[in-house]
Amino acid sequence: MPFTPIELPFVLTGLGVAAAGMGGDVRPPAVSGQFYPKAEAVLRGAVEAFMADALPPLAKAPLAIVVPHAGYIYSGQICADGYNQLRGREVDTVVLLGTNHTTPHLRKIALYPGAGFRTPLGTAPVDIKTVAALLAASPDCAADAAPHVREHSLEVQVPFIQVLFPRAAIVPAVVGEGDPAFFARFGAALAGVLKGRRALIVASSDLSHYPSAADAEVIDHQTLEAVATLDPERLAQALRTQAARRIWGLDTSACGEFPILAAMAAAKALGAEGGRVVSYANSGDLPIGDRDRVVGYGAVVLGSGLEPARTTAPPSAGEDLSAEDQKGLLALVKRTITRYLTTQTVPLPRGFSPAAQVPRGVFVTLKKGGCLRGCIGRMIPDRPLAALVGAMALQAAFEDPRFPPLTLAEAPKLEIEISILTPMKPVAGPEEIVVGRDGVLLQKGGSSAVFLPQVAPEQGWSREEMLDHLSCKAGLPANAWRKGACFFTFQAQVLNEEH
Repeated sequence: MPFTPIELPFVLTGLGVAAAGMGGDVRPPAVSGQFYPKAEAVLRGAVEAFMADALPPLAKAPLAIVVPHAGYIYSGQICADGYNQLRGREVDTVVLLGTNHTTPHLRKIALYPGAGFRTPLGTAPVDIKTVAALLAASPDCAADAAPHVREHSLEVQVPFIQVLFPRAAIVPAVVGEGDPAFFARFGAALAGVLKGRRALIVASSDLSHYPSAADAEVIDHQTLEAVATLDPERLAQALRTQAARRIWGLDTSACGEFPILAAMAAAKALGAEGGRVVSYANSGDLPIGDRDRVVGYGAVVLGSGLEPARTTAPPSAGEDLSAEDQKGLLALVKRTITRYLTTQTVPLPRGFSPAAQVPRGVFVTLKKGGCLRGCIGRMIPDRPLAALVGAMALQAAFEDPRFPPLTLAEAPKLEIEISILTPMKPVAGPEEIVVGRDGVLLQKGGSSAVFLPQVAPEQGWSREEMLDHLSCKAGLPANAWRKGACFFTFQAQVLNEEH
C-alpha cells in the first residue's frame, strides 16, 4: 500500500523561474499529487473532511495562526484546526509566511510578484496591492519569484484558503534568515499595511524532525507554549535548550522558526494579547506513522479575547472502555478505510477517553456477507489503542496477503469486529487452554501463529482441532503442537456493530 512518507519529496517537471510566475505569471503547483491530492474533487473532499473534524475557536479576535506544512495525510487535521479559528469570518487577504526549504542564504522576505498560485481547485489570486505596499514599507522585502518555484510550505496552505475563504487574495512570502530586529521591523511594516483590514497571517511551520514520538511530545509542547507567549526570546530560549540536550534523532525543533517569529512580531504589533495552542499531533499518532522517527505538527492562534487553554487527561489503564469509546472505535475503522479510499487521507484518532489512549494489543477483522475479508492485528502495542485501531484497519483492508486490497464499492458492506487484547501469558501446556475464553499464540522453532479467542467457537473446533489448525497456520504439520511447542494465551474484549 503506497503510504506517503513523512517528508514527501517534490519533483519539478522542468519548471523554471519564468514558468513559476515572473512577469505576472501564475505559479503552477509543484507538489500536487504528492503533498496533497491531485484531483479537484478528491482535494476538496479532503479539506472538507478535515474541517468537519476541526476543533473550535479559542480566540474572539484571531490575527494569526501557526499551522504545519507536511503532507495532508499526516498534518492535514492539525492544519484544519488552525484554519478553523477563522471559520465563518470574512477574510479578504491572507498573508502566507513560508519556510525557506530551497534557497540557501536568503536574507530577505521574498514576496511573490506573480498574479496567483494555481492548485487543482483553481487559481488563488495574489493581492498585488498589498505586495506593492509591503515592498514600499519594508526594505527587508524583495520581489523575488525564485524561492517560490519549489517551495511547498506555502503551496499546501492554498487549498485550505480556497475552500474556506474563496474570495480572499493571498500574499505569498518566503521568509529568510534574520536577527530579532529584522523580524521586529518586518512585523511592524506588515501590521501597518494590514491595520484595519480583514486579514489573516499564516505562519507555515512543522515542529520537531525525527526524534521518537515520546521525545517529540515533550519538545513540541515546549515550542508551542513558547510561541503562544508572543515572546521571541522565550521561543529562542526553548529552541536553544532543546538543541543543547542532543536528543537522539532531533534535527530541528521548528522547521519554520523564521515565519513564526515574523508572525509573532506582526500579531503583537496589531494588538494581539497572546496565543493559545489549539492542537498537536506527530506523525506517529497517525495510523501510518512510525513512532521511532516522527515529525511534529501544531496549531497555534495568536490574537485577543482568548479562551482558557485546553487540557488533556492522561491515559488511564484502570478505566474500562465506555460505550461511547466502543462505538467510536468501530466508527473509526470504517472512517479510516473510507477516508483513505475517497480522499487519500486518514482521520486523526482523537476525542476518546483516557482509557482508549492506553497502549493495548488489538486485531481488526473485516467481513463481507459473513465471510472473512481481512484480519490483521498486533499483539504487542507500539501506540495508544485508538491509534493502533486505525493502523490495523488500514492493514486489514489493504495489506492482508490473503485478499486483494479493499475497494470503495465494498466499504459500505463491511462487517467490522475489533478484538482488544489482554497481555499474553505463557502456559505450561495445551491442557491449560480453554476454548472460547483464550486466544492462543503457538511458537515452535522459528514458526508462530495466533488465533483469537472467538475463532475456535465460530468454527466449532475442539481444543485439539484448534491446535491442529494453528500448527498448519504456522506452516507446521498438524500435530506439531504436541511436542516441543510453546503456548501463550490471552483474552479479548470483542467489539462489533451487532453488540
